[in-house]
Amino acid sequence: MLDIVGKRKWYFLGSGLIILVGLISLILPPGWSTFNSGLKPGIEFSSGSVLTVTFATPVSEEDVRQRLAGLGHPEALVQKSGRNLVIIRTRVLAEPTAGTISERESIQQELGRMAPIEASEFASVSPIVAQETVRNAFIALAVSAIGIFLYVWYSFHRVPKAYRYGASTILALVHDLVIVLGIFSILGKTMGMEVNSMFIVGMLTLAGYSVNDTIVVLDRIRENISRHPDQPLDQLVNLSTWETMARSLNTSLTVFFVVLAMLLMGGASIRELLLVLTFGVVVGSYSSIFIASQFLVIWERGEIGRFFGRGRRASVAAATMLLHLVAR
Repeated sequence: MLDIVGKRKWYFLGSGLIILVGLISLILPPGWSTFNSGLKPGIEFSSGSVLTVTFATPVSEEDVRQRLAGLGHPEALVQKSGRNLVIIRTRVLAEPTAGTISERESIQQELGRMAPIEASEFASVSPIVAQETVRNAFIALAVSAIGIFLYVWYSFHRVPKAYRYGASTILALVHDLVIVLGIFSILGKTMGMEVNSMFIVGMLTLAGYSVNDTIVVLDRIRENISRHPDQPLDQLVNLSTWETMARSLNTSLTVFFVVLAMLLMGGASIRELLLVLTFGVVVGSYSSIFIASQFLVIWERGEIGRFFGRGRRASVAAATMLLHLVAR
C-alpha cells in the first residue's frame, strides 16, 4: 500500500503553488498588464446594462463598436458568441423622458441598420442592487461555512478533538474555493470571463460537493479510529484514504463527465456555473483525498506549530540582522 500520508508535503507544496499563482492574479495591481486586477465582475456585481442581440446575418464586433461610439457609448464592451449573437455591455442606460425614445431603443434602431434583428434581450442592474448582490454573496458563503463547521463538529463529537474534523473540512473548502477564484481571475484576464450570479451559484454548489466528498474520507477515518484505537493516526488516515479512494474517484468522474457534456452542449447562460463545477469537481476530489485528511495528521503531530515557530525564528533572525546593518 502506497504511503499517501508520508508524501503530504508535496501535496501542500503543489496546492500552495497553484494558490500563489491565483492570488497573484487576484491582487495584481492595474498597470502591470492590459487587464484590471482581481475578478472581472459581471453586470450583477458592477452595475450596468446588457443587451443581447441576435442578427439575421453575421456582423463584426468592430462595426458594432463604431455604431455604439457614434451614439455616445465608447465604453461599451462588445462580444460575439457564435456567428450572429452579439452581447453588448454598457453603463446603466437612462430611462426615456417625455417625447423621447430610450437609449436602448436608440441602440437597437442603429444596430438594425447594420442587419435585421431576429431577437433581443435586455437586462439592467443599478449600483445599489449590485452592491447588495455582492454583500449577499459573501454572507451566503460565510453562513454556509459556519454551518458546515458546526455540523461536522457535532457529527464527530464522539471522536477525540472533534473540532479538528470540522476545521479540516473548512480548510479544504477554502482551498477549493480559492483555487477556483484564482482560475476565474486568470480566465477573466486572458479570455474575458465574467463573474456573475451563475458563478455564485456554482461556488455554493461546489461548497456542498466538496464537503460531501471530504466527509466520506473523514467518516471512514472515524470508523477506523473506533476499530483500531491503538494504531497511530497517520496509519489510519492512510488506510482510510485508500479504502475510500475508489468511491471518491468513481463519483467524481461520473459528475465530471456529466458537467463536461453540459458545458460542451449547453447554452451560454449557464456557462459560468458549469465551468465552476468542472474545475470544482477536479479540485474537490483532489482536496478530499490529499488535503483534508492531511490536516488532521499535521495537527496531531504538531507540525503546524513547528512551521509557524520556524517562521517566527526566521523573522526574528532577519530583523536582528537588519538592526545590525542599520547600526553599522
